[in-house]
Amino acid sequence: MKILIVPDSFKGSLSSRQAADAIEEGIEDLRFEIEKIPMADGGEGTVDCLISAYRGQKLRDFVTDPIGRMIQAEFGILKENKTTIIEMASASGLLLIPKEKRNPLYATTYGTGELIRKVIECGFTKIILCLGGSATTDCGAGALQALGVKLLDKKGNNIRFGGLYLKDLKRIDISALNKYKNIKITFLCDVSNKLLGVNGAASVYSQQKGASIEEVQILDDNLEQFTRIVKKDTGIDIAKFEGSGAAGGLAAGLSLLFKSHFVSGSEFVINATNLRKKIQNADIIITGEGELNSQTKFGKIPYEIAGIAREYNKTVIGVFGNITKETKEEYKQEFTYMSALCEQGISKEKAMQNAYSLLSVKVKKIFEDLQLN
Repeated sequence: MKILIVPDSFKGSLSSRQAADAIEEGIEDLRFEIEKIPMADGGEGTVDCLISAYRGQKLRDFVTDPIGRMIQAEFGILKENKTTIIEMASASGLLLIPKEKRNPLYATTYGTGELIRKVIECGFTKIILCLGGSATTDCGAGALQALGVKLLDKKGNNIRFGGLYLKDLKRIDISALNKYKNIKITFLCDVSNKLLGVNGAASVYSQQKGASIEEVQILDDNLEQFTRIVKKDTGIDIAKFEGSGAAGGLAAGLSLLFKSHFVSGSEFVINATNLRKKIQNADIIITGEGELNSQTKFGKIPYEIAGIAREYNKTVIGVFGNITKETKEEYKQEFTYMSALCEQGISKEKAMQNAYSLLSVKVKKIFEDLQLN
C-alpha cells in the first residue's frame, strides 16, 4: 500500500517538512510504501518546496526586517533559467516580529525590496515572489523605496516606513527606473482580495498583524490615498486587479515597476511537484495544516489536494492543528477522515508547543481507528 504525505506547515509550530516527518513517525506499519512531499501555497516553506522540485540552491543575504533590524533572509535560485524564488515572509514576515511589537502601522516591506534589488543586481531576470505571511500593510511602499522609487511628502522627502505614513505621500517619481522593464515577477498567493474596501488588505488581514479596529480604518484610508497619488502621477491603477490586496498590497506596489502576473500558490506548487500523478498512484493521501476554517476552500493546499484525491476516488486523511466548529460539517465531503490536535481538552497553546509529538500520536490513533495498522 502506498501512502503519500503532503502537508502544508502548521504556522508557528511546524514547517511542512517537520509536519511530514511527524506524520511518518505515526505510521508504524513497515509494509507501507511512504513518500513525503512538504507542500506550500505561496507562504512559508514555498522556497524549500520549489527548490526541491526544481533542484535549485538556497542562499542567504542580510536585509532589513519589518521593524528595522538587520536579519538574514533565505531565497532560492535556479541558475539555468536565471530565476530566483523569494518568500516575502523571509524578509518582511509576521513571525519575524515579537507579538508585542506587531503593528502594520509601522511595519515595512523594505527588506523584501532589498532582496529583490540584490538578486537583480546578480543578473536574475525572473522572480517568483511568494506573498504569504506578511507583517505589513504598506502597499509595498518600503519595497519600492528599496528599489529606488521616490515616494515624496510635501517637503520633498521620502515618506517614513509603515502603513501609517502612506497618508503623507504627495508625489511619486519612478522616472529613473527603466532598468527594471525587462524583469518579470510571478506572484504566488493563496488569496484573491483586491487592495481596498471591506474585502481589502487592511479590512481582512491587518488585525491579525496587530492592528486595532480603529487602525484598520486608518490603514484602509491610507491605502486609498496612496493609490490615488500613484494613479495621478503614473496613470496606473494598482488597486483594480484581483490579488492586489495580497501581502498588505505588496503586489500592488510592485506592479508599478515590473512585468507581473498572479498565479495560485497552491496550483503552482502542485504542478511543480507533479502532485496529481503522485496522488493517482497512491492509495492513501495524508494532508493538513495549522487550521481548517472557512478560508480553507479558497485555494489552501489541503483543500486542493482533497479535490484531486476525490477525482481518483482515493482515501484522503486531513490532520489539522485546529478545526473550527462551524467548518467541520462544511468539509465532511472533502476528506475521508479528518481530525485535529486541539481535541479532548488540548488547548491551542498546548497543541502549538507540542505539535510534533501530538501529530505523530494523532496519526497513529487515526490508523488504529481505520484499522490500517
